[in-house]
Amino acid sequence: MPIAVTGSIATDHLMTFGGVFADSLVVDQLDKLALSFLVEDLEVRRGGCAANIAFGLGALGVRPVLVGSVGEDFVDYRSWLRRHGVDCDSVHVSQTRHTARFICTTDANMAQIASFYAGAMSEAREIELGPIADRVGGLDLVVISANDPEAMLRHTRECRQKGFPFAADPSQQLAFADGHLIRQLIDGATYLFSNDYEASLTEQKTGWSSEEILSRVATQVVTMGPLGVRVLRRGHQPIEVKAVDGVRAIEPTGVGDAFRAGFLASIEVGLDLERAAQVGCAIAASVVETTGTQEYTLDRDAFLARIAASYGAPTAADVSPHFRFLQD
Repeated sequence: MPIAVTGSIATDHLMTFGGVFADSLVVDQLDKLALSFLVEDLEVRRGGCAANIAFGLGALGVRPVLVGSVGEDFVDYRSWLRRHGVDCDSVHVSQTRHTARFICTTDANMAQIASFYAGAMSEAREIELGPIADRVGGLDLVVISANDPEAMLRHTRECRQKGFPFAADPSQQLAFADGHLIRQLIDGATYLFSNDYEASLTEQKTGWSSEEILSRVATQVVTMGPLGVRVLRRGHQPIEVKAVDGVRAIEPTGVGDAFRAGFLASIEVGLDLERAAQVGCAIAASVVETTGTQEYTLDRDAFLARIAASYGAPTAADVSPHFRFLQD
């Protein structure tokens, strides 16, 4: 049975600022903030959390079902995803709104200032998971990534009602959500994904300690940028995985989505949590070294060599049989 990935589908407008945002901030004047940055370039790319994760899963040979809402301008994007192994037959097309837009500027320190136009994404709340499961013969897992909040809540509730295992990945929506909503989105999750800042924000807003969160989710996965990944389960020692070596960072947008794709693809093919985190880090490195969230390619030999260099030859040997389809 496939993995369904729900969440945003968007076009990314990515800009680079050669300076540092912090140099232009006056701490005691933030309530009067009015800044403009002269950017050096503009890249228009395909994006959106769900689409990025689905693309990564498809690149790793796990054919996912993409679930989200788009505008009629999605035609070329749909063809791109289908060519890369993504089932787009359950994507809802709005008759009145454009596909969502993500507009982001990154400075020399990899800090980001971004805006997001929801557009057609607001209609994702109209999508029901049951018919999708019926169409594809059931669902192994439902990933609930950043989306229209009502859609996230509906899909989470439906997973509980129908017994679909789900991965909670609220990410960008944590900043706006209150504790009550966050508690509803993560309680009972098979996997909870966040970065280290989001993990702290989740504790702060829900009022749950880290131990309480682990009593409510089966596995918590916390990414820590260049410090790697921590995988937590109640009653088990944390699994600590370092980031891959020799990363040449260019643009960080979509790195977390790529990690999730690598992690979930590895679980789907039967690898354990440590190997899944290592594969996730290797895919994430490919994205941060590329401008655009879906512009990377995975060469089999280079992919395995990178894993071997960072995590040892035995790890590469464990991973190799599960990803034979990667292009040589």
